[in-house]
Amino acid sequence: MKGVLLVNLGSPDSPNPKDVKKYLGEFLMDERVIDIPYPARAALVKGIILKTRPKASAAAYKKIWWEEGSPLIVISERLQKGIQQHTDIPIALAMRYGSMTIKKGLQELVDKGVDEVLLFPLYPQFAMATTETITVLVDELQKEFFPNLKIESVPAFYNKPDYIEVLSNSIQFHLKDKNPEHILFSYHGVPERHIRKRDVTKSHCKIDGSCCVTPSKAHEFCYRHQCLEVTRLVAEKLQLKEGTYSTSFQSRLGFDPWLQPYTDRTIERMGKQGTKNMAIVTPAFVSDCLETLEEIAMEGEEIFHEMGGEEFTTIPCLNDDKEFVELLAKWINTWVSKN
Repeated sequence: MKGVLLVNLGSPDSPNPKDVKKYLGEFLMDERVIDIPYPARAALVKGIILKTRPKASAAAYKKIWWEEGSPLIVISERLQKGIQQHTDIPIALAMRYGSMTIKKGLQELVDKGVDEVLLFPLYPQFAMATTETITVLVDELQKEFFPNLKIESVPAFYNKPDYIEVLSNSIQFHLKDKNPEHILFSYHGVPERHIRKRDVTKSHCKIDGSCCVTPSKAHEFCYRHQCLEVTRLVAEKLQLKEGTYSTSFQSRLGFDPWLQPYTDRTIERMGKQGTKNMAIVTPAFVSDCLETLEEIAMEGEEIFHEMGGEEFTTIPCLNDDKEFVELLAKWINTWVSKN
């Protein structure tokens, strides 16, 4: 019997500092998130970050928390239920971090008689700190707890034409009557070293103006290329004029070089340069969360207005959009019918 495990990032159980600290501890101690040797990572996370950051992060979570709970969790559950209505096989949901563990999700499927799982990381682009950390953990859990379970993983879907069409349709719908001067495609940032570490050629990724647009095997695991490609494909689909859109990266941490340009500085620059009406879309996320609802829709808009901007439109993630639900269900049903 086949089943699907959808996996998203995760969330604290509540917006209080104690729960946020527990969640941040698990997240930031992941060796694929902060990829430095364990002693240094423990000193940084436990000795510095967890002593200073939970209170501020908790305040940010409180701003965006819904009555039903964490927006990311609630939206992911809606997505799960939507997909379930379009397929006959069990659809389970888990989070990489937090109390909705992947182990619980796999166990839920096994308890329903599933022996073949489609692992579906809810990330359009591949990255060490997202897709890879999920697949590595699932492999470990399979060997230890589910040796008879057959598991297949959905690869990055950033360039699938039907995904680009759904994303483009959503952007077009939410920009109806808005007429922004500029559309900013903001993706979650990663350290530059993550890009180089996953370069299978060991030489292609130079993070310059050419490597991401020069065909290479490295692109299969290059987060930067995949982000830029989403922007290019959507711009092509929507027939956006050159100069009316751009790409940036948000949510950097620490002092090492991260992918640039940075989103906050880009918003600031655009306001200073006289842009009055801009829109921002966040295609690295399929579900609205802290990074979209607080960092972009609140902080980003505040920066823009402080710099003289007037209209700032935040385009929602695909969330449980009908077209997106139907697309994921179509992919799942295609997998079901393969054998």
